[in-house]
Amino acid sequence: MNKQALKHLLQHNRSRINPETHGLSTPTGPGRRAPGLSQHQIDQLTNRSLGTYRRLESGNYPHPPVDLLTDIARLFTLNEQEWISLCRYARGEDPPGPLYETSGYAVPAAWADAVNGIQHPAYVTDASWNLITCNPQFHQLFDEGQAPENTMRWMLIDGRDQLTDWATAWAPLVIPQLDATLAQRPEDETLSRIRETLNTDPAVRALHDASRASIHPDGDERPIRHAVLGPGWVTMCVAQPLSAHGARLMILLYRAGPRRTGPRPGMLKAL
Repeated sequence: MNKQALKHLLQHNRSRINPETHGLSTPTGPGRRAPGLSQHQIDQLTNRSLGTYRRLESGNYPHPPVDLLTDIARLFTLNEQEWISLCRYARGEDPPGPLYETSGYAVPAAWADAVNGIQHPAYVTDASWNLITCNPQFHQLFDEGQAPENTMRWMLIDGRDQLTDWATAWAPLVIPQLDATLAQRPEDETLSRIRETLNTDPAVRALHDASRASIHPDGDERPIRHAVLGPGWVTMCVAQPLSAHGARLMILLYRAGPRRTGPRPGMLKAL
């Protein structure tokens, strides 16, 4: 627990909230100087016993429950980065999921310019793997000359002809990603429809039991047939827009020919 950072984050956001917006009066008791909601009012608004919030803000609540932090974060209308900071300061760990159900479905418009400035195939998808923006190099990868609307569906259903060794090099690694996201976002209609389609596919049912635990594709190299450049391999570099939990930036480093021999490249470290 980082008591000083936690106190600063909570006090700052508490001071921004006018009690009257929640049907409460502004406290005027002796010694009351700070603007915003009082600690007691936060207990009222989050249906907690008196003194709960004061323990949290003062750093005297070891490992507070996630549901308490969630209620306070939503009351304070924290953004996703502040939500991550709150959980790290209070619990020493990242949150189990996004603060809002809508998180991850939109990114700042500047990402379109950023993606177009990348020389390799690159794109941004939302939390449902719907394509938000991509560069021309990414469009050129596909037989139709047009990137798919949803890259998860393409990898598991529509793009099997282009994904070399789909049953061994792609599906066993992508299926766990789908399942892990649905575990965190069970109400996601787009991904639920993809899962329903896969449930009727005998090829996928056979692969599901053989699938490994969810493996993030960052740095992974997989075989693919480029629509223009032919058979080769893509190394995937993955990042996440900080304002959109669940969205992802993918940069695909395409290399024609057979898989490289010898040891794979190692990790980069600070000089």
